[in-house]
Amino acid sequence: MKESIRGIDHIGITVPDIDAATDFLRAALGAELIYESVGLNDESPDEEAQQKTLGLTPGTVVQAVRMLKLHHGPGIELFQMRGPSQREPLRANDYGLQHFAVYCDDINAALDRFSTAGGEVFTQPQPLGFPTEKGADNAFCYGRAPWGTIIEFITTPSPMPYEQQTPLRRWKP
Repeated sequence: MKESIRGIDHIGITVPDIDAATDFLRAALGAELIYESVGLNDESPDEEAQQKTLGLTPGTVVQAVRMLKLHHGPGIELFQMRGPSQREPLRANDYGLQHFAVYCDDINAALDRFSTAGGEVFTQPQPLGFPTEKGADNAFCYGRAPWGTIIEFITTPSPMPYEQQTPLRRWKP
């Protein structure tokens, strides 16, 4: 039987300034622009249809949409929208998607790049602490993009203890 779900295709992030967010993701994560579905100078898509399709608050206008890619893994779709009831990004303790993680071969270099690009790094890399994930040099660190999205940096060069208990594996590029 063919699988109905193969994996994550992309994540969507609403940003206040799509040009600044694109520049940041290029500088911080090496993202590349694949295409622009709606340009800043394009006529806005049908607002009523967009509100229904995306579940937007009435009065919200989709100003721009871009699809970017990292070297491996899902795409990042950026949206610039203006609406009557926009809020600040979620914090990790709020309900909903709270962060996305990028795999790093060199976590310190990745964090330096992220910080230089304007991201806020919360701490130095920490050892993975859950008993199922521990391993020499397995580490993680969280940071915040300039518009507020939380991004986790993770590296797992050592086998994890969970691997002795199941044939299933976390995805790694």
